[in-house]
Amino acid sequence: MDIRLFFISVGYSGFSPKAPGTVGTLVALPIGVAILTILPPSSLFLITILISIFAVKAIDSYEAETGTHDEKYIVIDELAGMWLALSFSPGTEVDIANLSLESPILWQIVLSFLLFRLFDIWKPSIIGEIDKKVGGGWGVMGDDLVAGLVAGILSSFVGYIL
Repeated sequence: MDIRLFFISVGYSGFSPKAPGTVGTLVALPIGVAILTILPPSSLFLITILISIFAVKAIDSYEAETGTHDEKYIVIDELAGMWLALSFSPGTEVDIANLSLESPILWQIVLSFLLFRLFDIWKPSIIGEIDKKVGGGWGVMGDDLVAGLVAGILSSFVGYIL
């Protein structure tokens, strides 16, 4: 087994025949929420930064070996973007036992997912510029990190209003 491919495809979820980015995000979401049950959002933020640094290096070496760029099955960028969005959303650790449809944290989590996918697919403004103009691992990771940042800030803002 190639551990690097396992890592950059998020447990091979990126090899889904349909919507690999969304599937990768759906795999990342419950893992990120599980982390938030035991660690504060600031720790998820730091874990995301650490994973992103490892991902850039892994993607750079993978692309150098394969001569490709941003293959559809590389979805570690979706994991990082989703976790970054989640790190801005809940203000405290998530209590899974008390999540209900009335829970503002649940709605922030859902909104973080929806906004992240929207910005990752639509790629408005600087997100699209990074996607088009930055190469290598930073090009793969950068647009998703900015999409996650914007999604996290917006979902947090909406959560605060609600």
